Amino acid sequence: MKVQEALNVGKEILKKNNIEDASLITRILLASILMCSREKLVVEYDKELKKEYENEFFKCVEKIANGYPMQYITSSQEFMKMRFYVDENVLIPRPDTEVLVEEVIRICKNKNKKEILELCTGSGVIAISLAKYIENAHIIATDISEKALEVAIKNERQLLQQDIKQANNMQEYSLNNGKGQVISFIQSDMFQNIDEKYDIIVSNPPYIKKQDIEKYSLKYEPRLALDGGEDGLKFYRIIIQEGYKYLKPNGIIALEIGFDQKEEVINIARECKKYKNVYCKQDLSGNDRVVVIEF
Repeated sequence: MKVQEALNVGKEILKKNNIEDASLITRILLASILMCSREKLVVEYDKELKKEYENEFFKCVEKIANGYPMQYITSSQEFMKMRFYVDENVLIPRPDTEVLVEEVIRICKNKNKKEILELCTGSGVIAISLAKYIENAHIIATDISEKALEVAIKNERQLLQQDIKQANNMQEYSLNNGKGQVISFIQSDMFQNIDEKYDIIVSNPPYIKKQDIEKYSLKYEPRLALDGGEDGLKFYRIIIQEGYKYLKPNGIIALEIGFDQKEEVINIARECKKYKNVYCKQDLSGNDRVVVIEF
């Protein structure tokens, strides 16, 4: 089977299973298997595909047709103009999270804030993006999952190429790229292993209601990174009700939220009576996406 024929057959399989962008997905998938660019793939449309590659391609097409994320097959997802490694141990980064990162960058630059704590770092996209775009940032990034931290560290090494200092048992992993930015990855259940105060606490915590995880076709992504408890608000309560203890004066909490959680998260902040002001920012689709709480 030739390259173009394989692409056409793969595209039809995905279309029959109502997979959007079938043509693009098949090109990305085959280019990944052949370890070439999509541009080179076009040039090689008439080349005969080796049987081993053909079999792998259609095996992956079937997985995608059944709802398996392509990002886990290609081990790749773009975020903030960088390409991150992802696997089944971490949530796949979404473009909407860039709104959270951009707002924290804006706050840091306007208010000269450098000390940042990220909770639930997952693949590390938020911490690494902040380190890349904020000069002299010092960031602590935490996650309860050791496997997730391994992915975050892999991304840090590949994307920022920092010098490495690793402690035992993944309890702490610090990196310094010589330009002032420092990231320390720490295994921690929320604030459990945190004892300093920060200018900013940032998080994209699990916020899907327990009963809705299957409904949103998220069965292949780690439940630990999705499950926000019965009402989806479990981790917002922890972060907001405990967060002020870990903030410097005039510190800020910045949180990604679900599109329908604005009022509930703002109410948690107001009922806490420890914060001065709360505001919300929308994503490019006009959905409420980020809540910022000023201490």
